[in-house]
Parts: sequence; structure tokens; C-alpha cells
Amino acid sequence: MIKLYWSPRSRSFSTLWLMEESGLPYERVLTDISTGAQKAPDYLKINPMGKVPALSDGEAALGEAAAICAYIADRYPETKLAPAVTDPRRARYLQWLFFSPSCIEPAIIQIFTKIEVPTSTAAWGSATQVFDVMEAALEKGPWILGEEFSAADVTIGSGLNFAVRLFKMVPSRPAFDAYIARCMARPAFRRAETIAAG
Repeated sequence: MIKLYWSPRSRSFSTLWLMEESGLPYERVLTDISTGAQKAPDYLKINPMGKVPALSDGEAALGEAAAICAYIADRYPETKLAPAVTDPRRARYLQWLFFSPSCIEPAIIQIFTKIEVPTSTAAWGSATQVFDVMEAALEKGPWILGEEFSAADVTIGSGLNFAVRLFKMVPSRPAFDAYIARCMARPAFRRAETIAAG
């Protein structure tokens, strides 16, 4: 049985959404970060960083939301959440799958902390560049790879939902609003929101 270790109001949302999209049976293991449960020795064996989310699947265990999304999509191809390794779209899929933790999240931190980082040394360039690139990619739609929804939409959709809709850290743009609305209309997204709300 797949076990997803999660906590409400955390980065666990993307993995809750992914698991709901997958249709796979899984057990949710509440790991209440407000009580420090993520620092328990047994949990640190699963995720040494002591963060949520984490996932175990038989002998496999891993942390990091995008890695969990990649693992489930590849380990269970019947979910149809990723292009096949031989599909040319796989390259763009991987780029967008990891764009959220590599670019969106650092850009949000840059906006929140107001830290000035030279674009030549910041791996994400700049917050403005991140969201301009994101806008251009989403204008084609309906999903990041075109007509087919994938695990990359889970990571991108979660990041934008957090940054634009929930915390209003990033100004709204028509392409963002339309994309977030499409994400929110998915039954799996709505189920994940209900679970995350407790």
C-alpha cells in the first residue's frame, strides 16, 4: 500500500492532488508539523529532511513533492500522468514538472523576503522572468503540454494556486486565472482541497 505522509496547510497539497488524480489506492498518514511529528526518528527514516510530504511504497521511500509526482507517474504508467520515456514531449514534461520547485518557489521567496539577487547568479533568473515565462507557456493551454493533463500540471497548478489565488503574492494575470480555474474544476483538485482543509 502506498502511504502518503502529509500535513494540512503545507506543501503536501500537490501530492494529495496527484494521488487523487492517480486513482491509485493509498493511505494518508497525518504528520502534524505543528506538533513536530516530522522530526520523529521513524519519520526521519522516510524523509531525513524532516519535511512533508513524503511517500513510501513498499521498499521505496522518498520526500520532495515534485519527486513524489515523478515517482508515481513513472512507477504507475496506467495513471497516464506522464508521457512515455520515448515520447518527445517527455523533455518538456520534465522541465515543467520541476519548474515549480526550481523557479516558482524561489521566485515566491524572493518576492516575500524582498531579497535582491542578481539575475546572473539566481538559478531562477528573477521573479518577473519566472512569471513571464509561465504566462507565455500557459496562454497556449489548456494544460502545460497542450491537450493532455500531466503530473507537471499538478506541480505548476499547485505553485500558481498558492502564489496567485491563496496568498496573492504574485499579481493575477488572465492566463494564470484561466489555468487555475481549469485546475480547480478538476474533481481530484476539489477532493484534495477538502482533504487538506481537514
